[in-house]
Parts: sequence; C-alpha cells; structure tokens
Amino acid sequence: MISTLAIDCGGGGIKASVLDETGTMRARPIRIPTPYPLPPPLFVETLRELAGRLPAADRVTVGMPGMIRHGVVVATPHYITRAGPRTKIDSSLRGEWSGFDARSALSAALDLPVLVLNDAEVHGAGVVAGTGCELVLTLGTGLGCALFDGGRLAPHLELSQAPVRWGQTYDTYVGEHERRRLGDAFWSRRVRGVVDGLRPVFQWDRLYLGGGNSRLVRPEQLARMGDDVVVVPNTAGIVGGVRAWTLIPPD
Repeated sequence: MISTLAIDCGGGGIKASVLDETGTMRARPIRIPTPYPLPPPLFVETLRELAGRLPAADRVTVGMPGMIRHGVVVATPHYITRAGPRTKIDSSLRGEWSGFDARSALSAALDLPVLVLNDAEVHGAGVVAGTGCELVLTLGTGLGCALFDGGRLAPHLELSQAPVRWGQTYDTYVGEHERRRLGDAFWSRRVRGVVDGLRPVFQWDRLYLGGGNSRLVRPEQLARMGDDVVVVPNTAGIVGGVRAWTLIPPD
C-alpha cells in the first residue's frame, strides 16, 4: 500500500501527516510555526526535519502559497518577507524564490517522488466531486484559489493578488489580518461580497470554502450565498495530498 507524506505550508504554520491510499492519517498531524526569514534552503531543511518526525512514506505532496508551475516557484507572497505576512519584502529573498525548483530540491532532500502545488490546489483535490466546474477558495492568512473542470485542474490563477477596492488585494481584503480587525460578523459580510462578485466571473457548479477561517463564516451569510456554496474542513489541505496524485499527476 502506497503511503503519502502530505505537507500543507501556510503563511503562519506548516502542517504534515502521513496518509494511506484511502486518505486515512497514519499519524497525528504535526504543526510548526513557519520560520522567518525563510530562504529556500531553510524551507527545504524545515520540511526534511518535519518528515523525519513522521512515519516513512513512499511519496510526498507539498502545498505552498503562491504561483507554482510544474513544481517551480514563479512567485510566493509570504516567504519573501522578512518576518512573515504583511511585513517588509526582502528583495534578496524575492530573487532566491523566483524560479526556485522546489520539486527537484525536495525530491533530492527527501529521496522520494515529490509533487509541489499551490496549497489551494491540494485542498481542492481533497474535496472536489470531479463533475462540472468546481471552484475552491481557501480563507486563511490570505485567499487561496483553485479551479477544477470535470476533476481536472485548470491553470492556476493568483486571484489573491488581484485588486478589489481601496487599493487592497483579495489577500488583504479577506485575509486573517482584516478578520481580526473587523470581527467575524463584518468580515463574513465581506466574504459574501467576494463570493457574489466572483459568481459571474467563474459561473461555477459548486464553490467550496475551505481553509482555517472558513468555519468562522457566519451561518446567516453562508445561507445567503446559495446552495451551491459549501464549507469544507481545513483537513482537506492534508487529505488532498493523496488524491492529488490522481487528479493532478506529475508531468
């Protein structure tokens, strides 16, 4: 039976567990704070040390924030900062991360086949039904996005970096910082506004709201979004690590 080490890398924390072919966790998930500043070598070493604390696996799935193409980092919003999300960007880190072949580096460090994807894409792999147009939005440090058509992953769009209003991007408009500033009630209204605004853009058959903050969306706002919008557990970011190899096979 093939086992998968699934690692969910966020702006504030990194979680990992080992799962069997059915997606059942074989070990209690481990979570550590994301270290900053975080150059690529430290990122690789952090994940290697995390893997060493878990049972041996046959393959690895890594979800991380940003634009990832074929396992190579095009851009990542948090890991180029000096001390974490919303802190000053370090230009040298930006240069180190741009074009970093995360899949090759992690495969060499772990001596295993590795799949590196945007974290929302891994999350989506854990929840999509595989029929119709399915959009996944993850609410956490910022906003993650993944689009599936008939179970096939569409090219990634960094929706989080698109402008919304008042000079804010989606990342800042509905991210954790704003949730804390506004409170859950007003923040939930913002989330509903984002969903309403994106509906004519994507024309989805089903929208999944995931990520650590999705459970904080107020029921009355969720009800107004429609029956085609559902909240899914944050554990999908790890559980999706198994199914990702079927829905999103490595090239």
